[in-house]
Amino acid sequence: MSELEDDNSTTNSPAETNNPLIHDMNAEPETPTASANDNLVGNLLVGQSGGPTAVINASVAGVIQEAGRHPDHIEEIYGGLNGIFGILQENLIDLNDEKARTIEELKHTPAAALGTCRYKIRFKKDPEQAARDMDRLFEVFKAHNIRYFFYAGGNDSQDTNNKLHHEAIKRGYPMRCIGVPKTIDNDLPHTDHTPGYGSAVKYNATTVMEIAQDVASMATDDGSCCIIEVMGRAAGWLAAGTVLAKRKPTDGPHIVLLPEIPLDEEKFLAKVQETVHQLGYCIVVTGEGVKDKEGNELGADKTRLDSFGHPVLSGVADTLCELVHGKLELKTRTVKLGYAQRSAAHFASQQDVDEAVACGVAAVRAAVEGKSGFMVTIERRSDDPYEYTTGLHPLGDIALLERTVPRDWISEDGWLPNEKFIQYSSPLVRGRLDLPTKGGLPKFAELTRIPVEKVLAPRSPLVFPVTA
Repeated sequence: MSELEDDNSTTNSPAETNNPLIHDMNAEPETPTASANDNLVGNLLVGQSGGPTAVINASVAGVIQEAGRHPDHIEEIYGGLNGIFGILQENLIDLNDEKARTIEELKHTPAAALGTCRYKIRFKKDPEQAARDMDRLFEVFKAHNIRYFFYAGGNDSQDTNNKLHHEAIKRGYPMRCIGVPKTIDNDLPHTDHTPGYGSAVKYNATTVMEIAQDVASMATDDGSCCIIEVMGRAAGWLAAGTVLAKRKPTDGPHIVLLPEIPLDEEKFLAKVQETVHQLGYCIVVTGEGVKDKEGNELGADKTRLDSFGHPVLSGVADTLCELVHGKLELKTRTVKLGYAQRSAAHFASQQDVDEAVACGVAAVRAAVEGKSGFMVTIERRSDDPYEYTTGLHPLGDIALLERTVPRDWISEDGWLPNEKFIQYSSPLVRGRLDLPTKGGLPKFAELTRIPVEKVLAPRSPLVFPVTA
């Protein structure tokens, strides 16, 4: 029998800030958006893409629950297994057949309940395959009368959604595409923050607090250093969020290394040595994409690329550990939080969950009202008390863009985020999720995944371009 443990109340919700830095990553031209009042009737398809978060399923729950309130527009509610990759295989499931309780349980279930992917439609690098992909996708859409499409994901996922929106217009196929924001990296532009970020920061900052207590209790005559690596790639939002672990100046983290600030090795080593001399230990948090003064990612393995063509980040903490140990002869340990930071639903932020659901709800409402080619955004109305609302922004201004931490949110010496950042991030971790348990462990949703009958011929095999 399930028991409910530790229910903490929460405040209202999310945010908009000063203009952060935005870097163009080969974005498409500005997206034409669609707005119409016609009564479009058909089926809904929702998919998930990219790395999961602790609350991405909460957004899907919001989509499903709100879709059920619009039977005059939305007839069937389908889920695409493993995002665009699965939709290409016509792998759809019928979400109408899921129990209402299961959909509610998605709000506290980590990972991607529908399955995810990192498949990219490469219009520039492989136009022939991209054309085949688009033909196939619209065959699937037409075969199942998909008129509403929602894609929960980050930068690359919103690019895919943007391409589908353009293609629907080009083909004269009435379909409304709305992006649902998602990424623990918090690097999507034109939204105050993204669902998933608050929970990841809550977990990371808590873990840093616990590790700092451990390391401090093990102090030796020679001192020690612990380097904790978090995700985030080119944006330092996750690393910066661990500053919330500092309740007094001597608390860890003592140094937070951000990709936005090039690393000066000599100054870094001097800061570590100074901290160890004062406290007997030093806690360093580093973002995985930290760069040297020449702009090279310290943890990048350029011989290995991910599915989107990014160099695999293979361990900046290990690189820094070798540096500290080698130059200072200081006992140094590393901790890599890895997947735990994006899947720790057991300590998710209730605020984050509420906002994730709200984004799913807002996406459906926008589509039913005739909007297409937009992503839902979170707009901050007030810091104290914290209040937010949802908005919309054209996908073309979001796809393949990265937002980084503003320089004036970081201390002058570059070692720690400052009060501006703390004011921004602290409301996002509030409230503890009321998590159902079974036998003392979390109880997660389990979709029955009843397949929608396939009506098309199997997809032809991938065709890869011939290289010289």
